[in-house]
Amino acid sequence: MKNFKVALLQFDIALAEPDKNYQKVEQQIALAARTHPDVIVLPEMWNTGYALDQLKRLADQNGVRTKAFLQQMAQQYQLNIVGGSVATQKNEHFFNTSYVFDKSGELLSEYDKVHLFGLMEEDQWITAGQMGNSFQFAGISAAGVICYDIRFPEWERKLMANGQQVLFVSAQWPQPRIAQWKILLQARAIENQAFVVAVNRVGTANADYFNGHSLVIDPLGKIMLDAQNEEGIFTAELDFSRLKKVRGEIPVFKDRRVDLY
Repeated sequence: MKNFKVALLQFDIALAEPDKNYQKVEQQIALAARTHPDVIVLPEMWNTGYALDQLKRLADQNGVRTKAFLQQMAQQYQLNIVGGSVATQKNEHFFNTSYVFDKSGELLSEYDKVHLFGLMEEDQWITAGQMGNSFQFAGISAAGVICYDIRFPEWERKLMANGQQVLFVSAQWPQPRIAQWKILLQARAIENQAFVVAVNRVGTANADYFNGHSLVIDPLGKIMLDAQNEEGIFTAELDFSRLKKVRGEIPVFKDRRVDLY
């Protein structure tokens, strides 16, 4: 299989201004399409930011706007899109929701963030999801999680246990804990023998400062791309022929003691 090109969209998010954010994402996707990637990946909660006390006014009702928008972008540019996540409202509850579309505009997955981050009061406003998130496009088997999810390795192991080749992560991970962001993601890559493609935001919101460092990590934990602290479109190519070699040398999934854990 040819190398698989990923484009990470790292940008600032306007707090509580969905129209401005949809416009920015549209512009960023148009620019990213010029690099001819196989997939575009967005950060977490890009439609509203963490304006949690304003979700009744701001959240996307049933994800209608976001799904139509991402479907149009996927079809227009013939690109697979891992749509980061957005604030949604379903019935009377708010969710942190991720959508994935293939290049024909088909919705491949819808995932509500499972682990909610108390330090940002996410658990006071948002309802936790109850389902996992795995999908396939362009012959690639993948899983996706959102931000705080990466602190729960048992969750990633469950999602990656059926041969998934890439773990996509979308986040708003603040600067004071960025060292842990890198270590955690490297560990997730090593223990699951998979590529990790993780997109973080930049900028400030409320009292939080975000300094990017979106990452692409290989199955041995080597950082292939570190986007540092700037807005931009960052690309890397994944060579899946390496997965077979890595997994053959140390067959961790085969050697698991599923009778014990």
